[in-house]
Amino acid sequence: MLHNRANGKELKEKLRHSGEQRTTISFYKYHKIEDPQQFRNELYLLFNSIGVMGRIYIAHEGINAQISVPTENLELFKNKLFEIGFLKGIRLNLAIEDNGKSFFKLKILVRKKIVADGLNDDSFDVTNSGVHVNAKEFNQLAEDKNTVIVDMRNHYESEVGHFKNALCPDADTFREELKIAEQLLANEKDKNIVMYCTGGIRCEKASAWMKHIGFKNVFQLNGGIIEYARQVKEQGLENKFIGKNFVFDERLGERISHDIISHCHQCGKPCDKHTNCKNDGCHLLFIQCNECNEKYNGCCSAECKGIIELPPEKQKEIRRGINKGRQVFKKGRVEKLRIAN
Repeated sequence: MLHNRANGKELKEKLRHSGEQRTTISFYKYHKIEDPQQFRNELYLLFNSIGVMGRIYIAHEGINAQISVPTENLELFKNKLFEIGFLKGIRLNLAIEDNGKSFFKLKILVRKKIVADGLNDDSFDVTNSGVHVNAKEFNQLAEDKNTVIVDMRNHYESEVGHFKNALCPDADTFREELKIAEQLLANEKDKNIVMYCTGGIRCEKASAWMKHIGFKNVFQLNGGIIEYARQVKEQGLENKFIGKNFVFDERLGERISHDIISHCHQCGKPCDKHTNCKNDGCHLLFIQCNECNEKYNGCCSAECKGIIELPPEKQKEIRRGINKGRQVFKKGRVEKLRIAN
């Protein structure tokens, strides 16, 4: 079995009631993989055998993984992972706020790229990335008036948390983010450009691209927000990140500071709790406070609330043939979310 065919809702419910201790981990590596499909199959058999769950993308250019591992198998997982030549000694980002409920199944997909960036990798040296800096060095650069800090994540990520004084481009995807960042920084090519993202993978490519198009002093936060938060805590450094770090798993966020910098998309109250609309024909990602969650039964609108109250067969009939990709792509940018009554 090279795929998990079990019912997703049943697996989520099983995980919710499970008392098993699990550790959430992310890692990535740009490396030439000759046969991504074969590597994918071998990795699935290995990870499935030790209880790994999560989402992994594999392409000719490398691997991008967000997973959870049974805590009792953590050392076994590391040993097995490090036996893979190009992954030996790779940095593993451990979740900051981890309840062990991040993933409910193992999914490994072969993609054209491990991060969709829209770039032609043959046109520049993707290994010529920016200078990697740790938390202490990042803080020092942040105090320099000649520094511009750039958030290389999407708008719905930076909306709930970002570094102080960071430039947060209003983008829906990383592909858009690169173009917008390039435009916004057009007159800043002689300044210190410090880039950051969740775990570092987007900045590897983005910083190399920025250097390619003429930026001279390009830096990237090594290990991203996740590693920064860990170092700040361990070393007693000033935390310059405010709010939550959005994560792409069932948790949808981990708190870095106590600041709440965003608002409920429905009533406008201070809130930074993301959720997905419970209507299977929508699944829109948006910010919803507890009061609105109760009022709309976990939905993004009165319309969707009405739909989930219908019999299951009627719901299937309504969503049959509907392409919900646009709503998911826009991540909450639809008119029906604007301060509902």
